[in-house]
Amino acid sequence: MKTAFRSIYRNKMRSMLTALGIIIGVSSVIIMVAIGSGTGIRIQEQINSLGTNLIMISPGEAKTGGVSKGGGSLSRLTFEDVMRIKKSATLLSGISPVVRASEQVIGGAGNWSTSVYGVSTDYFTIKNRELESGEYFTDRDVQASRKVAILGRTVVENLFPDGEPVGKQIRIRNIPFTVIGVLKEKGAGGGMGNDQDDQIMIPSTTALYRLKGGQYIDMINASAVSVEEIDNAKTEIETILRDAHKLNESEANDFTIRTQAEITETASEMTETITLLLGSIAGVSLVVGGIGIMNIMLVSVTERTREIGIRMSVGARSRDVLAQFLTEAAVLSLAAGVIGILLSVTVSILLNKFTSIRTSLSPEIIGIAFLFSAAVGVFFGFYPARKAASLNPIEALRYE
Repeated sequence: MKTAFRSIYRNKMRSMLTALGIIIGVSSVIIMVAIGSGTGIRIQEQINSLGTNLIMISPGEAKTGGVSKGGGSLSRLTFEDVMRIKKSATLLSGISPVVRASEQVIGGAGNWSTSVYGVSTDYFTIKNRELESGEYFTDRDVQASRKVAILGRTVVENLFPDGEPVGKQIRIRNIPFTVIGVLKEKGAGGGMGNDQDDQIMIPSTTALYRLKGGQYIDMINASAVSVEEIDNAKTEIETILRDAHKLNESEANDFTIRTQAEITETASEMTETITLLLGSIAGVSLVVGGIGIMNIMLVSVTERTREIGIRMSVGARSRDVLAQFLTEAAVLSLAAGVIGILLSVTVSILLNKFTSIRTSLSPEIIGIAFLFSAAVGVFFGFYPARKAASLNPIEALRYE
């Protein structure tokens, strides 16, 4: 060990350049995996922000000539379906129709294009939407199709930047609405990074009958009584809707049901794949760093041929020479691994603090990267060490 450190210190610049490949490799692997893990956590938080034990029922797919037009193209969901599920289901804590429209809204400081959602009173509980000010609309408002609205924070900032909007009027498609509440800020979410504050909530009946027209709604959101009952609640809803739509056993569903757990599972698979890909790409630099160690160690063997000959002539065995050169390679790669870990932790902290990129450092990944750096040193240092150990002492002493 002493001789290894002395050899590395004697050639400081060369040792530093040799270690640079391992430093970059270790830090790249840790940072890339940390970014992948952080992205996964952020996506999970966005999915959790969708609601509590969420179940989403959307229209099915229409087919023309056996060719599918895509999910959501066959809309047969109605208010009657919502009432039937609400009356018959036993595993739901809430259910709400959803009628969506993109509208130009006029009020206060000017106009703003935003998403208008027609919902029932249960929606706010299902989606965990709390009020910053004002009040929610009531079941009576929904039944009477009243023109009342609850604004998201982004809408408030664009239409009423200088004052409290509660009690004031806005116009949606030239229809006057009274603002009765403002939702608490929630930020980006929805699984796609959409602004959850750039929304207006109005009674579902008002949205369908006064804004959109027709009899079909865009979606139904429901909440299971517990995480454990989500799958059973999904089955229960499917049975009720198939009965309501008079579908026989041979007919496919004309609706689609997705749960929060399914969305989470899909997102987890995607982030795991991305993390593995990023880590694998960064891992290539570790291999490149190992090749650098092998090259320098080969040069070192050539430079120290006479030293090796002297060692062997005074009693050093081949395995002693092998151990000596392997130790130097391992010390160099381990030192580089430690520096790479410190660099990756520093970069990760800076990314979290000064950028929108989120990282999540894992002790397991740091440990694996450190051990891998040592393994790279031993693996790529073995051939030069073996070459040194196999030298003939007489020929080595005659070298140069």
